Amino acid sequence: MRPVLFHVDSWAGSVGVPTHAFFVALGLLTAGAVFLVEGRRRGRLDEAMGWIVAGTLLGGAIGARLSTLWAYVDSAADPSVMGALADGGKSILGGLSGAYVGALVAKRILGYRRSTGDLFAPAVALGMAVGRVGCFLTEQVGTPTSMPWGIHLSPEAAARIPHCPWCLTGVAMHPSMLYEIAFHLVAFAVVLRLRGRLRTEGDVFKLYLLGYALFRFWVEFVRGSPEVVAGLTRPQLFLIPSSLLLVAYFARAARRPAPSPTLTPVTEP
Repeated sequence: MRPVLFHVDSWAGSVGVPTHAFFVALGLLTAGAVFLVEGRRRGRLDEAMGWIVAGTLLGGAIGARLSTLWAYVDSAADPSVMGALADGGKSILGGLSGAYVGALVAKRILGYRRSTGDLFAPAVALGMAVGRVGCFLTEQVGTPTSMPWGIHLSPEAAARIPHCPWCLTGVAMHPSMLYEIAFHLVAFAVVLRLRGRLRTEGDVFKLYLLGYALFRFWVEFVRGSPEVVAGLTRPQLFLIPSSLLLVAYFARAARRPAPSPTLTPVTEP
C-alpha cells in the first residue's frame, strides 16, 4: 500500500502526490494520446468528435460517482452533495457505463450516426491498464491464495486496508489488480489486431466490453469485495445483465446475413 507516490517541494512546503489520482490522470493522458493517434489514422478528428469526447468524459465522470452514491449515503452520518463529491468514491464499471451513455447522448444531440466505439477501444484498454496501477498500489489486494505469485503485505500496509481480516495474518493474496492490468494489455493488443476486421463497425469495442465483463465477473471471486446476494458482489450483479445484453447483441448479429460485396462494373475495352 502506497497512498502517496512522491512529494513535491513548493513554497507551501512538501506536497504529497496521491498515488491513485496520479495513475488515474496518467491513464487518462495515455488514453487521450492513443485516441488522437487512432483518430488521426482513421481521419476522424473533427469538431463533432471533440463534442463526442466531451460527452464521453462527462458521462464517465457522472457514472463513476453515481454508481457509488448508495454506499456514501448508507455510511455518511450527514450526507450532502459536497460530501458525495469529496468522499463518495468512484467505480470503473459505473464510469465505463456512463461514458458509453455520454457518447450516445452527444451523438444524438449532434445527429452523428456513425459508430465511434472502435475509435475508443484501444484508448480505453491501454488507459485502463495504466490507471489500474494506482489501484494495485492503494487498494485491497485480493483473497488468500496458495499460488506462488501471491503477494504478502507488511503489517503497516495491511493495517490500512479496511474489511480485510486475512490481510493481517501475513498470508499470500491474489494480486487481483495485476490480473486486470494483464487483461487490459492483452485486450489492447487484440483490439489493434481486430480493428477493421469485423464486419460491423463498433463490434470491436462491444467485444472488448464483453470480454472485460466476463473477466471482471471471474476476478471478483478473488478480489475480496463484499458479498451481497447469493455469494455475489455488487459488481457481479451489475455484470450479469450487462453481459447478457452483449451476448444477445452478438447472437443477433451472427444471424444477420453478411453484407454483399460491392461489385465494380467492368468496362469493355
